[in-house]
Amino acid sequence: MYRVLKIGSAFIGIIIGAGFASGQEILQYFTSFGYAGTLGAMLATALFAYLGMSLTKIGSRLQTTSHRDAIYTISGRYLGTIVDAVLLFTQFGVGVVMIAGAGSLLNQQFGFQPVIGNIIVAILIIITMMLNVNRVIAVIGSVTPFLILTIFIICIYSLFTMDMTFNELNPIAKGLEKSLPNWFIAAINYASFNIAVGAGMSIVIGGAEKNERIASIGGLVGGLGIGVLIVSAHLAIFSKIDVVHTYEMPLLKIGNDISPILGFLMSFILFGMIFNTGISMFYAFAARFFHVEGRSFKIGAFIIVIIGFAASFVGFTELVAKLYKLIGYLGLFLILALIYAPFKLRKLK
Repeated sequence: MYRVLKIGSAFIGIIIGAGFASGQEILQYFTSFGYAGTLGAMLATALFAYLGMSLTKIGSRLQTTSHRDAIYTISGRYLGTIVDAVLLFTQFGVGVVMIAGAGSLLNQQFGFQPVIGNIIVAILIIITMMLNVNRVIAVIGSVTPFLILTIFIICIYSLFTMDMTFNELNPIAKGLEKSLPNWFIAAINYASFNIAVGAGMSIVIGGAEKNERIASIGGLVGGLGIGVLIVSAHLAIFSKIDVVHTYEMPLLKIGNDISPILGFLMSFILFGMIFNTGISMFYAFAARFFHVEGRSFKIGAFIIVIIGFAASFVGFTELVAKLYKLIGYLGLFLILALIYAPFKLRKLK
């Protein structure tokens, strides 16, 4: 059970980065559709459960330390090339968003210039990437339980202190600017984007577990856990949409409204989740090109993070709105590969 929870917690930690933990992703992909966003959250839950289970199972079956071999094995030469390129683009792009998210977090909560947060998280990512994969997995999973507890507290508080009914809040939510046409496409795009985000490191996590059944259940538990968090965060933001829709980090705003102490603690948890996803993205990206035990990996990782730091000044909200949607559409190639994967793995077995 411990190994299952370790894998599940790490999977949640990879997926839940700056956008989710702050509430910005949830606001754009679900709450902006009002009541229909709840249906989207339920659809996304089902997709995360299946795809999370598939990724960790593939990693365990192939015992791989990089997503490259796994992707080409299950996808073939041509689709594999496309999926590999999508994952690389995703890993680097989301790593950049995480660095930008750290700047936005410290700016909103403490009034620091965004560059300070960018610098701090970039340095922490570089230091952590010098560790071995099992240490990285432990770091990724360690912050997750605190975030889960915090989101549940915020959800319960928001629902019991609503100033307006959902019927009154629904038009406000639906009136927000949207980057996707409807709740159904938004849910699929969100799951596709996040699976593209988490695929590389999830395969590596599965590869670190020799028991395929434990790896599969761990991915399933992680996927269901993400779904529960999506629904909870959506309901929390929806119930306070009249107050939080103008903030870059709406969940942090609710936390501060509950108590300045909770807001202070939540800012550290959010920073931990930003760091989690950032390290996952840059680690998986570097592992694609360099042997993780070699000196070249450390040098390459350092250069990659420095380039990501330079690219992070575009802005957090802008990156979430534009880059995430694009990655979501590109990630459909990966979902096709994962749907085909069980048949391919059966042949290999």
